[in-house]
Amino acid sequence: MKTLRMFQQTRVPLLGIVENMSYYICPHCNSKDYIFGHGGGQRAAAELGLPFLGEVPLDLAIRTQSDLGEPLVIAQPEAESAKVLRQVAERVAAQVSIRAFEAPVLEVE
Repeated sequence: MKTLRMFQQTRVPLLGIVENMSYYICPHCNSKDYIFGHGGGQRAAAELGLPFLGEVPLDLAIRTQSDLGEPLVIAQPEAESAKVLRQVAERVAAQVSIRAFEAPVLEVE
């Protein structure tokens, strides 16, 4: 909510909400555990009238690959977390497209 207020004060348009570290993926058994609770991002998006863009897992592979300079979506494109990151990116791109379509057209003389 602090970030939301900051963006509102600085008039930065919001495309939606992404819940980071939404759940933990066990590297040994691939189980999904909602260690910080579940649904907070979706509730916040609904309350604020913003699109919910997705849940990014707390996955060691995301950090490891980022530290190596090769994003997970490139290094391990079939990994579940890579698929989730691509879905979120697609939803963000869709919101950018919608905003661009809705933006007023400025005529150049």
